[in-house]
Amino acid sequence: MSIDPRTLNLTRRATLLGGLSLLATASALRAAPVLNVVATTGMIADGARRVGGDAVEVRALMGPGVDPHGYRQTRSDIVAMTRADLTLWHGLFLEAQMERFFEELGGKRSVVAVAEALDKGRLLEHPDYAGRYDPHVWMTPEIWSDVVTEIAVALTDVRPDMAETFAANAQDYRRELATLSGYARDALARVPEEARVLVTAHDAFSYFGREYGFEVIGIQGISTNSEAGLNRISELVDLLVERRIGAVFVETSVSDRNMRALIEGAAARGHEVVIGGSLYSDAMGQEGTYEGTYIGMIDHNVTTIARALGADLSAGGMAGKLSGAS
Repeated sequence: MSIDPRTLNLTRRATLLGGLSLLATASALRAAPVLNVVATTGMIADGARRVGGDAVEVRALMGPGVDPHGYRQTRSDIVAMTRADLTLWHGLFLEAQMERFFEELGGKRSVVAVAEALDKGRLLEHPDYAGRYDPHVWMTPEIWSDVVTEIAVALTDVRPDMAETFAANAQDYRRELATLSGYARDALARVPEEARVLVTAHDAFSYFGREYGFEVIGIQGISTNSEAGLNRISELVDLLVERRIGAVFVETSVSDRNMRALIEGAAARGHEVVIGGSLYSDAMGQEGTYEGTYIGMIDHNVTTIARALGADLSAGGMAGKLSGAS
């Protein structure tokens, strides 16, 4: 059977054009610009990376041990944010010293406060500022999961062509947060009821306390800019002694000076108090470590608190059980 040369040429041409079309499509996908995203806190940056995947490059302004309450933007921060495709900040008065800058930047660039859209009925009122709320919503995965949704919305507004990818990534991440939430509830329920008192450097754990049934006592207020006077230290020493509280917790982003004063004050009255561990409050751990992820941060906190206050966690924490673990 002979083949018409013209038919053979048309077939070859169609094959060639089809191949070129595929190559052009692949080239276009490769050439799609990666979103340049700047986030204020490590928690937001981690969420943006998980939702954005390969479509984003994320820079966190505030690294390990950095306190966001008093943070002011540096010259390099300003350059990074003015060049970014999207800037994500927390809101709820967390980055109090930067709010005016974000208002001005928002008139020129895409700037989103990812916690501001949360249902206000779920938020705790700020004890010092009328009409404001406690910003530490990342302390429970239950609320942080909704912030992840807002991160996905913000990314989608800038890159609507990636909407399905961002939605799928956010859904996967929220499933992991639900697993983390289940672990936290189980681990913290193992702490004897009489021992569910969490004494920390500043009042960052109120959402944690409400969610898991703990009394939370911070030496400083919600903002680390508030000072703990001698009267406050004396009151807390009385509380430690009278209620026989044996463990307190320092924070990685707050000086342990006041906590040491508490321990020494209790010792002077014949009551031993130990440091139950170091908690991540306003910043995550070192980049590249498990605690340098949001899931690792919360896992560390939950496991440290539960063990120090008497829970039997022989099975260990969440590390290695989630795809987000490293």
